[in-house]
Amino acid sequence: MIWGIFKRDMCHATRNVIAVIVSMGLVVVPALYAWFNIAASWDPYGNTKALKVAVANNDKGYKSDLIPVRVNVGETIISTLHANDQLDWQFVKSDKAIDGVKSGEYYAAIVIPKGFSADMMTLFSPDIKHAQLKYYLNEKINPIAPHITDQGATTVVNTIDKTFAKTIAQVGLDLASSILHYSQSPQMAEYMRNLNGNLTTMADTLSGASQQVTSYSQLLGSANDIVDSTGKLLASATKAGKQAQNALKQGKSGATSLTSAGANVTSSVNTALDQVSGAFDQVAAKVNKAFDAIGKDSDTAASQLATLSEQISSGESLYDTYITSLNHMRESVEQLPDSDSAKQALLEAIDREITLLEAAKGDSQKLAQQLKDASTQVTQDTAAAERSRKEILNRITSAKQSISNVRDDYATNVKPKIDALASTVSTLISQTDSMITQLSGTADDLDDVTGDAGTNVTSIRSTLGAIAKKLDSSAATVKELITKLETGGNAGDGNSDGGDGDNDADSGESDELRALATANASTLSTLISAPVALHRVSVYPIANYGSAMAPFYTILSIWVGAIILCAMLKVTISDREKAHVLGLGDTLPRIAGPSGPGNASRWGLRLDHEYFGRYAIFALLALLQGTLVCLGDMYFLGVQANHALQFLAVGWLAALVFSNIVYTLTVSFGDIGKAVAVVLLVMQVAGSGGTFPIETLPKFFQMLYPFLPFPHAIDAMHAAMAGSYGNEYLLDMVYLALFLIPSLLLGLVLRKPVIRLNNWVSRNLESTKVM
Repeated sequence: MIWGIFKRDMCHATRNVIAVIVSMGLVVVPALYAWFNIAASWDPYGNTKALKVAVANNDKGYKSDLIPVRVNVGETIISTLHANDQLDWQFVKSDKAIDGVKSGEYYAAIVIPKGFSADMMTLFSPDIKHAQLKYYLNEKINPIAPHITDQGATTVVNTIDKTFAKTIAQVGLDLASSILHYSQSPQMAEYMRNLNGNLTTMADTLSGASQQVTSYSQLLGSANDIVDSTGKLLASATKAGKQAQNALKQGKSGATSLTSAGANVTSSVNTALDQVSGAFDQVAAKVNKAFDAIGKDSDTAASQLATLSEQISSGESLYDTYITSLNHMRESVEQLPDSDSAKQALLEAIDREITLLEAAKGDSQKLAQQLKDASTQVTQDTAAAERSRKEILNRITSAKQSISNVRDDYATNVKPKIDALASTVSTLISQTDSMITQLSGTADDLDDVTGDAGTNVTSIRSTLGAIAKKLDSSAATVKELITKLETGGNAGDGNSDGGDGDNDADSGESDELRALATANASTLSTLISAPVALHRVSVYPIANYGSAMAPFYTILSIWVGAIILCAMLKVTISDREKAHVLGLGDTLPRIAGPSGPGNASRWGLRLDHEYFGRYAIFALLALLQGTLVCLGDMYFLGVQANHALQFLAVGWLAALVFSNIVYTLTVSFGDIGKAVAVVLLVMQVAGSGGTFPIETLPKFFQMLYPFLPFPHAIDAMHAAMAGSYGNEYLLDMVYLALFLIPSLLLGLVLRKPVIRLNNWVSRNLESTKVM
């Protein structure tokens, strides 16, 4: 009976061209529904480059004494976004950005305020302000676009945080590195030695002063003695001041002599070097003339070259004279005090000048030797003579360049330093002379005061005793400072000989600081700004967003296909069809009663025969729908499917289950059943977890989730696409197949009590002449 019904249905479905076209349409339409949706969502987040987001930078930047670097976070953001292609960034003025968001020209706008950098730098002040970006968003244009642009804004904020942290860290590390390198430089070591020496002298002076004050206090026992001693002391101070003034006058005269000598040497050197440079030009001309005469009169040419060689050799004494002058100047500079900052630089410049003069002298000696060698070659080998000519001319050029280097280095390095040193010495001597003059005046005033000192002997002795104690205390403090500086220097050098534990700790801290400061500042600052890097490890990776959404749209289209089948095909069998299947002609006998399900059961056509007989064509078309949509997913759209046969099996099982559920609802409840199928479709779209994780949905859908077929079909298709964990795929297929049990129970058992109710509802709907 079932085969008979199916065979007649197939004949009717293929009777004419229109029937075949409609049947093909029933198979193709669900596939088109799935394909269009999958293709449209293939890579939506990869095409966000067309989303226009405006960026306006009003940041004025910031610079402080604490961090002597101009910081403009706004400019950094703009530079970063120029290289970012996630969105279509539009760099405009703030007014245009805001207006563009309102008009819909831009989906969103980010405005960087004027004080943005300044607010960020309040981190280093007591009044901390939270730097804020202004983010304008047009939410009515598209429901998804705001979330995408939100991600863009979040990217900007993260970029700002990392850039700020990196900038601050890099500035601090660079500063620490510079200080450490400078502290380890020879200049710093020299400064520390001078400082220790000066501090030692100061401590000794303070101790000596303390002893002198104590002695003065003891001498105050006699007023006459103290007056006499004070008079002698003042006379001694005055005499020392006069001696110092005489010494200063001599120093000033020496500085003047140094300046005069520097000027004379400069004039002499420049004049002589210019003469030497011109002489080399004349030598080059004579060399060319001599070599030109080789073919005509080789003896004359040889004689001319020999003469030139002797002339150049005789001029070497001129270099020795200049070198001697510079050595005399160097001896004068060495007599200056070591504390003079210009002394070392001037000595280095004079040494470099002497080196250049010796190099120039060497070039002249080599030129003289080449001329001498050429004078013997011109009579022997013409080709060798021509090579010697080129070498001699090149050597003349090299000698001239050496002379130019000497003149330029002297004018650039030696002369300015001599002038600066003389000026500095002259200024220092003038200031010191003025100070000694004031001291002499003060001593004269004190001499007038000593006459009244005898009346205050007791008070003076008490005061001097307190001063002596203060001087002793100050001397002890200075000595303690010297000890700490020496300890710190040893710890910094890492040369501790295993002293006390404090020194070892200091050495360890210094080593750590040195390791930190000598590391790459850019690398360390990047690490500080982003201490954690995210390494993504894909578990069951999906190729793209379209493949990820394919199970949802595929399963949805199969359900839609089942609804279309029930909307286009009849689910009940007419009495005429029943009669043909039973071989009773075109009509059933009147004894069959009114038309309806089960009215031919007395002739052997039971209710289950009608159910499965008509469902057979539904199942065939549903299987064709599932096959077409799955094959199109894999081979037309290119959806990822690591296990193609399993992917296809999910489509087949879903087609059978969904078509049976919708067919059973329609058979049992008629048009109301179709409406129920649509309601189930809507519920499963929201509660299947195909788009958003089920955990993010309201509690109602989370409770409903296990009792819907969509989630199990989608999970099984995901497992077929990317791989299955354990028996995940098989379990989901079993859960999906279990939905056939209540469907068949309704279609075969529970359907009988509702047949009359369904017939009554159908008659009432038809009586309206509208439904």
